[in-house]
Amino acid sequence: MNNKIPTAGDAWESGEVCLAMEFDKLREVIAGILSVDPKEITEETTFLEDLGADSLDVYQIIMGIEDAFQIEIPAEKAERITTVGEAVELIKSSRE
Repeated sequence: MNNKIPTAGDAWESGEVCLAMEFDKLREVIAGILSVDPKEITEETTFLEDLGADSLDVYQIIMGIEDAFQIEIPAEKAERITTVGEAVELIKSSRE
């Protein structure tokens, strides 16, 4: 099973348009807060090591995710997010 999150470009071929669009939206949220190029953000990207985010940045990212995706992320789950992929999984599980 391939867990790689598709970009919007590959999504049309695989039928995973919604997931790809959400990942692109998440990348935009992260890039806007951290002033990084969204193209550098992958599901394996870590907030602290790869993107240089501090705890305030991560808090702002969580708040941005909640606003952008109209979800609420419990603090105990938010504290465990270390990678972009984990954030994607949390978004998916919050919508189920």
